[in-house]
Amino acid sequence: MCGGFTCSKNALIALNILYVVVASILITVAVYGQASSLVTNLPTLGGILACGVFLILISLLGLLGAVKHHQVMLFFYMVILFLLFLVQFSVACACLTVNSDQQEILARQGWKEVTPEVRANVQKTFQCCGFQSTSMTNDTTTHPACDVTNCCRNSFDPHCDCEPCMGKLKEKIDYAFKLCGGIGLFFSFTEFLGVWLTVRYRNQKDPRANPSAFL
Repeated sequence: MCGGFTCSKNALIALNILYVVVASILITVAVYGQASSLVTNLPTLGGILACGVFLILISLLGLLGAVKHHQVMLFFYMVILFLLFLVQFSVACACLTVNSDQQEILARQGWKEVTPEVRANVQKTFQCCGFQSTSMTNDTTTHPACDVTNCCRNSFDPHCDCEPCMGKLKEKIDYAFKLCGGIGLFFSFTEFLGVWLTVRYRNQKDPRANPSAFL
């Protein structure tokens, strides 16, 4: 069982190295997406980049505190990590409990707010037209003109016509919510593990140090 000072220290260092790796991946994805123009939603890129930078700063604080056994650093690291655990756990649970009706409401709101260029890209990618109706008069969210050639490029039906995008996006949206919720829930428990390790590590004395240094 990992109960000694050295084991707790190494476990905390390894956990923070994992956080640094994850943060580096987030930053790389954001920078690559912006450089290659794969994602046109700049707030999304900014959010991913901010999460990566924040996580890497917290990880560096934890690493420094673990290496030096610094009580103040470990205390602030523990408090921030616990708050992050609460936020991420709540968001993950919310993602996992979103039902189909709520997903449709969020998707409709997002469809209304994005630019016509983004809607056109969605229609081209998923071979669909409109949100819930291909008719410009029936679909209050409006959409670019339908391209039947694009919608039916993989179909052998001579009477093929464009389908609304909501039907094709529903499965993708549900998968995205479940994936985000599952990943968020997993990492929230790693953060709780980090809090537990930090509390345990702070209350242990370094056997190689001066006994009065702990006080």
